[in-house]
Amino acid sequence: MARFVLFAVFTVLLSGWLAPPASGAEADAPRQKPLPAIPLSLNEVLAWIDRSHPLLQGAGTEKVSARGKMLRALGAFEPTLVNDMEMERFISSTRPDKGTQTVGFNDTFLDLRHQSGIRGSAGIRQSIGTATIPDLGFDNNNQQVLLGGFIPLLRGLMVNPENAELQRSGLADPRADIEIAQTRQDLFLAAASQYWEWVAAWKLADVQQRALKVAEDRFNQIEGRAKKGLSAPLDAVEANQEVQRRKEILIAATRAVEQEQYKLSLFLWDNGTPVSPAGARVPDFPKVLPLPLPETVKADKLAARASRPEVLAVGIEAKLNNIDLELAKNNLLPSLDLEAAPSRTPEKFVLGLGYRFGAEFKMPFLQRRARGEALEAQGKADRLVLTQRFREQQVLVDVDNALSAVERAKQRIDAAFQSLQLAKTLEDGERFRFSLGATSVLFVNLRERLAVDSENQWIRAVADYQRALAQYQWATGTWAKAPASVIPVTYKPALK
Repeated sequence: MARFVLFAVFTVLLSGWLAPPASGAEADAPRQKPLPAIPLSLNEVLAWIDRSHPLLQGAGTEKVSARGKMLRALGAFEPTLVNDMEMERFISSTRPDKGTQTVGFNDTFLDLRHQSGIRGSAGIRQSIGTATIPDLGFDNNNQQVLLGGFIPLLRGLMVNPENAELQRSGLADPRADIEIAQTRQDLFLAAASQYWEWVAAWKLADVQQRALKVAEDRFNQIEGRAKKGLSAPLDAVEANQEVQRRKEILIAATRAVEQEQYKLSLFLWDNGTPVSPAGARVPDFPKVLPLPLPETVKADKLAARASRPEVLAVGIEAKLNNIDLELAKNNLLPSLDLEAAPSRTPEKFVLGLGYRFGAEFKMPFLQRRARGEALEAQGKADRLVLTQRFREQQVLVDVDNALSAVERAKQRIDAAFQSLQLAKTLEDGERFRFSLGATSVLFVNLRERLAVDSENQWIRAVADYQRALAQYQWATGTWAKAPASVIPVTYKPALK
């Protein structure tokens, strides 16, 4: 026997000595524990929207369209290089002895147009044939300096359709910024609301999961006692019925979790595809914050009136309408134009390549079109003033409404928490009485149901409070500012 013990000890020592040493990773493997998933915060969701949401990126294309409108409007004022050659072949009726003659010119000039409505041209004309040059000639009168101009003295001076279009295109960029801010505001509000719906759905499902576990444990306990004859068989049936009831509620809660998760994925895009957040990333509800001070609320209202996209959009519409109104009023003026340009009529070649000067005056009698345009623009301007006043008051009402929602949600949280505490006390007391045989399974189930309902009400109250905070941020225009950079997530494992 002693030899056998010595042989066994020797075998164990030998096997340990001959075994290959474990690597550092394998040696530390039993000590390592996987870190819990990083909770998905609302700031991360909003940063994800700024980074990759298709609707926000689509709104960003308005900036490209704005630049395109500006370039298109500037195209009406860009210089144009013109080369024009005209010739005329004729037989003079006064000098038929000269036979057939060919005269003409070749013009090369730069045509310019200013935003004020003044147009001008400058270049060189080369004569062809025996055409004479009476004005501004050089190189033995074979070439001529080309100078021309067009000046509208009344209608069209400083205010004209081309300049009006340029002014409108200048407002396209700030208008695009407002549309981006509006899209961002709406997306952030919808994402915040959906985020807290997702968190609340997981919390509600967790409550039902715990309630089902309690019912299953009780059923197993009562069923074992019933088999031993220590409890009535109907108690086991009732306990089993409660298990099935809570299982059905849990299935419905699980479906609600899946539904809210799919909805939340529409705000989390990666490589053009929605991403569903994992259930392990569900965070806890943050602490309830104190209500903002009256001075803070007043400052928030002033900031909201200055930054809400709805108010800014009306201001842009008013500026666009003012451009149309100025153009309509300018069209009421008579037309008085002065023009000086080189003569370009072919039949004048035989007389010489000179200049022509002119003045044109036009005075419409009824001015129906101009008066109609001015009346239409003035009516729109009056309507925009009223719209601006309404939007500003709407912003103030939105802030007050959101603040009221926050305050009432806080009150609901306090009341729901007190109700939950009382329901838990009654639940524990009823379970204690049941352990003493002083009550039935029915009353225990009822107390547990009331406790579950109270916890559900508390969860919904907290979720509504968080949504009210998001509504307040939306109402004050906090999310209408320039898009923030991606917020880095810092993570520290909890110490146990």
